[in-house]
Amino acid sequence: MKNRVPDRSSEDRIDEIREQAALGQLDTKGIRPPGSPFPEPTSYYGLPLVKPPVWTWEIPLYFFAGGAAGASSVVALTAQLTGASPSLVHDARWIAAIGAAVSGPLLILDLGRPERFLNMLRVFKPQSPMSVGAWTLTVFGTASAAAVAAELLHMKRIGDAAAFVAALSGLAMATYTGVLIGAAAIPVWSKHARSLPIHFGASALASATALLNIRGHDEPALNALALAAATFETYMGIEIEAGDDIESEPLRRGPTSTTIRIGGFFSGPLPLVLRLVGMRSKRGRRAAAASSHLGSLITRIAWIEAGKASARDPRPNLQ
Repeated sequence: MKNRVPDRSSEDRIDEIREQAALGQLDTKGIRPPGSPFPEPTSYYGLPLVKPPVWTWEIPLYFFAGGAAGASSVVALTAQLTGASPSLVHDARWIAAIGAAVSGPLLILDLGRPERFLNMLRVFKPQSPMSVGAWTLTVFGTASAAAVAAELLHMKRIGDAAAFVAALSGLAMATYTGVLIGAAAIPVWSKHARSLPIHFGASALASATALLNIRGHDEPALNALALAAATFETYMGIEIEAGDDIESEPLRRGPTSTTIRIGGFFSGPLPLVLRLVGMRSKRGRRAAAASSHLGSLITRIAWIEAGKASARDPRPNLQ
């Protein structure tokens, strides 16, 4: 019996259509948008060309908790190096450790079984955002826990070394989730691949500073960081609204656009105004912190839902 040589023409065609869909030349069913100069292909057995994300509630919470924890570890190290209040360093380290402790179970819950997480640690793949994320969480969680444990045991040198490792991995923890979704073929995520890590990093910083404000810390440098994060989040919202690309339509039209705008309002313009107007008001800064924290959570949920909508159809309500 002769060996059959696989016919790759169909697979090549599917890859081509998926590529065009990611670029906005086709929609997720392989249909040519109105006015497109590209030829109109057919879908593959009527299935969407881009597989929608199957993440449930655990992932946006993981993005949120992990981001806030990662940014807190960076704040803790910065505060220590600049000679800030020891209580600020203490609280920031604890927020990082608690956030890391919450993040692990959330990720494992989404994976379904603990051994799946362990399997991701068997090999380190720098080209895989999932592999980098699993290793980042492991290093960050271990270092942040070691930092607070060493502090409790009055082992300052070990605690400082662990806090340094926690800050380095925490910087990645605060931003890698933006890299993770930006690397996907889903049009709305792929379109914003460059800005998503910065966007998620600013949102994480807003959460971290908000938690420290709520804990009673009111240092000028901390408030300056919170103001910078709110300013960037406001800019990000303006950039999304001003765009006219097809891939970003789920951010501007349909149900997911409402969630994006609510998250953007609470993380950008509202805390920015509250901090500027109430610059001498501690109550105003507390209100801004609460707004930023809520906005950061809603923003994570909104981007996940926008990805699901984009995979179904990147051009909602354009009829």
